[in-house]
Amino acid sequence: MNSKQRISSSSRIELLFYALLMFLSSSNSSSFDGANGNGNGNDTDHHALLKIKSMITQDPYGALTSWNNSLHFCEWSGVTCGKRHRRVISIALDSQGLQGSLSPHVGNLSFLRFLSLDNNSFQGAIPHELGLLSRLRILSLSKNKFKGVIPTNISGCSNLEGFKLSHNKLVGSIPREISFLTKLIFLSLDGNNLTHGIPPILGNITSIEEFSINNNPLGGSIPHSLRHWNKLKRISWRNCNLFGTIPHSLYNLSLLTHIWFPENKLNGSLPPSIRLPRLVSFRLWGNQLTGPLPPVISNFSRLTELDMAENKFSGKLTIDFARLRDIEWLSLDKNNFGSRKADEMNFIDSLNNSTKLEFLSLHDCKFQGVLPISIGNLSNKLYRLYLGWNQLHGKLPISLGNLVGLSLLSLRGNQFTGNIPSTIGNLQKLQFIDLRKNQLSGPIPDAIGNLSMLFYLNLYSNKLEGDIPSSLGNCHQLITLYLHDNKFSGKIPTKVLQLSSISIRLDLSQNNLFGSLPSEVGDLKMLNDLDLSYNNLSGTIPTSLGGCVGLSNLYLKGNLFQGMIPSSLSFLKGLVELDVSQNNLSGQIPRFLEGFPLEYLNLSYNDFEGEVPMINVFANASAFSVLGNSRLCGGIVELGLPKCNEISKHKNKFPLFAIVILIASVLFTITYLAYVLLKKKKRKSQPSLSSMGEQFMTVSYNQLLKATNGFSEASLIGNGGFSSVYKGILDGNFVAVKVLHLQIQGAQRSFMRECEAWRNIRHRNLLKIITSCSSVDFQGNDFKALVYEFIPNGSLHDWLHSSESTSRTRLNLLQIINILMDVAYALDYIHNNCLPNIIHGDLKPRNILLDNDMVAHVGDFGLVHFLGTSYAESSIGIKGTIGYVAPEYGLGNEMTSIADVYSFGIILLEMVTGKMPIDDMFSEGFSLHKYASMALPNHVMDVIDVNILEVYQGMSGFNREAKAKKIEECLALMVNIGVSCSVDFPSQRMDIKKVVHELRHILDTLQNIEV
Repeated sequence: MNSKQRISSSSRIELLFYALLMFLSSSNSSSFDGANGNGNGNDTDHHALLKIKSMITQDPYGALTSWNNSLHFCEWSGVTCGKRHRRVISIALDSQGLQGSLSPHVGNLSFLRFLSLDNNSFQGAIPHELGLLSRLRILSLSKNKFKGVIPTNISGCSNLEGFKLSHNKLVGSIPREISFLTKLIFLSLDGNNLTHGIPPILGNITSIEEFSINNNPLGGSIPHSLRHWNKLKRISWRNCNLFGTIPHSLYNLSLLTHIWFPENKLNGSLPPSIRLPRLVSFRLWGNQLTGPLPPVISNFSRLTELDMAENKFSGKLTIDFARLRDIEWLSLDKNNFGSRKADEMNFIDSLNNSTKLEFLSLHDCKFQGVLPISIGNLSNKLYRLYLGWNQLHGKLPISLGNLVGLSLLSLRGNQFTGNIPSTIGNLQKLQFIDLRKNQLSGPIPDAIGNLSMLFYLNLYSNKLEGDIPSSLGNCHQLITLYLHDNKFSGKIPTKVLQLSSISIRLDLSQNNLFGSLPSEVGDLKMLNDLDLSYNNLSGTIPTSLGGCVGLSNLYLKGNLFQGMIPSSLSFLKGLVELDVSQNNLSGQIPRFLEGFPLEYLNLSYNDFEGEVPMINVFANASAFSVLGNSRLCGGIVELGLPKCNEISKHKNKFPLFAIVILIASVLFTITYLAYVLLKKKKRKSQPSLSSMGEQFMTVSYNQLLKATNGFSEASLIGNGGFSSVYKGILDGNFVAVKVLHLQIQGAQRSFMRECEAWRNIRHRNLLKIITSCSSVDFQGNDFKALVYEFIPNGSLHDWLHSSESTSRTRLNLLQIINILMDVAYALDYIHNNCLPNIIHGDLKPRNILLDNDMVAHVGDFGLVHFLGTSYAESSIGIKGTIGYVAPEYGLGNEMTSIADVYSFGIILLEMVTGKMPIDDMFSEGFSLHKYASMALPNHVMDVIDVNILEVYQGMSGFNREAKAKKIEECLALMVNIGVSCSVDFPSQRMDIKKVVHELRHILDTLQNIEV
C-alpha cells in the first residue's frame, strides 16, 4: 500500500473510531435511555422501522429479512438498542445493496445516535426530518444517489460529530446552518455538485478536525475564517474551482497533518514562515502558485508526501530533504526551478537519508547542471524516477545501477553525454527506459540484456554507435524499441528480430546499418510499424517479410535494396503506408498493391518498369509517387507518363537522359499544381459515403433540418466531443443524425475516419449506417453529418448507470453475457475479419447501443485507426476516454487492436461490479482492474454488483445451493476474463478470439441452470 492509499485509509479508520466510541458509550448508558423508555416509545420505534423498510424497494442480500414481527425489533439485523429501555440507538446497514428512498419516519427515532447507510443505492431527497434527531452523533449517507439540497435544518442535530454525504448527487450550496453544529468533528461532502463556495461562517465550527469536499464545482476563495479551526487535522478540497490565495493563517494551525488543495486555480506564494510540526501530506499540485518553495518545509519532519507539481514555483530549490526522513512521494515536476547556479542539483545529496522514498518526479523543472553521483544513494524502494525535459548535462552516473527498485527511468530531453553505464543492467525490475533526445555516445552496453522485464526502450536522437547488441534478444517482454537517429553500424542482430513480443514499433532508421535484412524479420508477426529507412542495407527484400501480417507501416527508404518487391508481401493486407523509395529495386510494380488499403505509397527513385496501375491509391496523385523511374508508362494523366504503346515509338528520337529530365520536370509541376488544387478544393474532395461505391441514399442539409425539427433541443439525444446526435424521421423511419461541430479542431478528421470505416465494414453487432451528408447550411457554413439507424433502447451506459428511466429494469446476468458476446463478436470482426483491419480506439458503454431485442451494436468510429494509417494521431496526448483507454498510450505508444481488448475488459468489469472506472474510489494508483483482481479467486462475490445477485431470489428447484454455486463460478470466470483483458502489459492480455470462446462457455453453463 503506498502513502496515498494509507492516507485515505486513515480517514476512514478515524471515522470508525468516532463511531465505535460513541456506540460503546451509548450502549452502556442506561439512565439516558430511561428518560422516555415506555411502551409508547417502543411502539414509535417499531413503527418507524417498518416505515423505513416499506420504502426500500430492493434488498438483494436479505439485510431486512429479520425485520418482521417474529422478533423484537431490537434483534433485527443492523439495529442496536439501549440495554435497559430498549430504544433504537443505532442503525448500521452499510453495503447491503439497498435501493429505494429514506423514509421521513426516521425522524421519529428520537434516541438514534448512529445512522450509517453508506454504499447503497438510496435515491430521492435527504429527508428534512433528520433534523429532529437531536441525539444523533454520526450521520453517514455516502456513496448513494441522494439528490436535491442538503437540508438546512440539519442544524437540529446539535450533537452531531460525524457527517458524511460524499459521493451522492447533491446540488446547491453548503448550508450556513451547518455552522450551528458546534460539536462537529468530521465533515465529508466529496463528489457532489455543490456550488457557491465555502460559507465563511463555517469558521464557527471550532471543533472540526477533518473537512473533505473534493470534486465539487464550488468556486470562490478559501475563507480566512479557517483560522478559528484550531483542532483541524485534515483538509482536502481537491478540484473545487477555488481561486485566490491560501490564507496565511492556515499555516498556523499546528495540529494539521494533511493539506490537500490540488487541481484548483489558487495563486500567490507560500509564506516563508509555516508552523505545521505535524504535517504528513502536503498536496498543492495543479494550481498557479509562484515564488520559491520556502526552506521552512525542511522542518516538517513527519512529511511523507510533498506534491507541488504543475505550478509556477521558481528559484533554487533550498529544502533540506535530509530532515525529511519519512518522505515517500516527492513530485515537483512542471515548475521553473532553474537557477543557473552550479550547485542547483545538490539537493539530491540531501535526499540520501530519505530511505522510504518511492516516487521522485522532477521532470520539466528547468533544472541545469550535472546529475550528482549521489543519485545512486537514493532509497532502494524508489520505483519511479522522472528527470526528463530539463537541461542537465554531463555523464550519467555509474551509481544509477544502485537503484535496484526502479521500474521506470525517464531522463529524456536533456543534454547528457558519454556512455550509457553498464551498471544499468543491475536494475532487474526496470520495465520502462526513456533516454531519447540527449547526446549519449558509445555502444549500448550488453548488460541491457539482463533486463528481462523491460517492455519499452527509447534511445532515439542520441549519438550512440557500434553494433546493436544481440543481448537485447533476452528482453522477451519488449514491445517497443526506438533506436533511430543514432550512429549504429554493423548488421541487424537476428536475435532482436526473433523477439516476437515486439508489436508496437521497431525503429532502426537513420543509422549506418549494413548487410542484408535477415529472414528472421518474418518472426515479428504482430509488429505494427517497421522503419529501417536511411541505412545501408543491401540485397533483396526477404520473402519472409510477408510473415509480418500485422504490419500497418513499412519504411525501407534510402537503402541499397535491389531486385523485385517479393510477391510474399501480398500477405500484408493491412498495410497502409509503404515507402521503398531511393533504393535499386526493379521489375514491375506489383499488382497486389492495388488491393491494399494504402494511403501513402512511395516507389520513387528506383528502376521500376512497365505500366503504372490506376485504381485505389494509384488513382490519387497526391498519395503516391513514382518519380525517378524512367521506364514506367501509363497511370493516371496527372503523372504525365507516356502511354505504354508509345514508348518504343519515341525511344530513338530523344536521348534517354532528356526523357528522364522532361518527365521529372513535368511530374514535379503537376504534383505541385495538384497539391495547390487539392488544398483549394479540400472541402469538395473530402469523403462521404455517397461517393464511395455503394448505393447510399442522398440527403441534403434541408432534409436533415426538417427531419430533426430544425435540430431542436427536443430532438437532441446525445452530445460527444465533436458532435451532437439528434433523433429524426427520414422517409418515414426513425434515424439518428450525428452532426459534426466543425469549428472544433479534429471534427473534420473524425468525420473522415467514420466515413472511411463505414465504407469497409458491415456486421450484425455494428451500428448500421444509412448515409452521410457533406454540404453547406443556409448561412454558407460547412455542414457534415452521418445518418444512422435509430437504436431505441439507448446505450449500455444508460442501462448501467442512468437513474432517469425509473421504469427501466436492470440487466440480468444472461443479458450481460449476451451483450458482452455481441461486443466481442464485433471486435473480432473489425480486428481480424474485415479489410482493412480496424481498431475502434474509443470503446466504452456510451458507444454500445441496445436494440429492442437487447442486441448490442458498437458505434462511434470517430477515433478509428486503420492499423497505423495517416489518420493516427501523435501519441503525445492520449486519445480515447479516460478510464477505458489503454495505459500504454500514456507511455508514447501507438494504437493497436490489443488496446480495444483493454477497453473491453474494463467494460466487462464495470458491468459485473456496477462501478465505473472513474469512480472516486479509484484514485492514487487504485483502479477498477486492481479492485477486481484482488477479489480473485476466493472473494469475487464481494465485488459483484448487488443488482446481478437478485438472481438468487428467484431460484427454483431442489438444488438451489448447487445452482448458486454454479452462478458464482460463472461470475468468477467473467471477472477473470475482465482482469486478463485489462492488464497493463499489452502482450499479456487475452486474445479476443479466446474471449469469445470463454464467454460462449459461460453462456452455455448459465443456460443450463434453471433460474
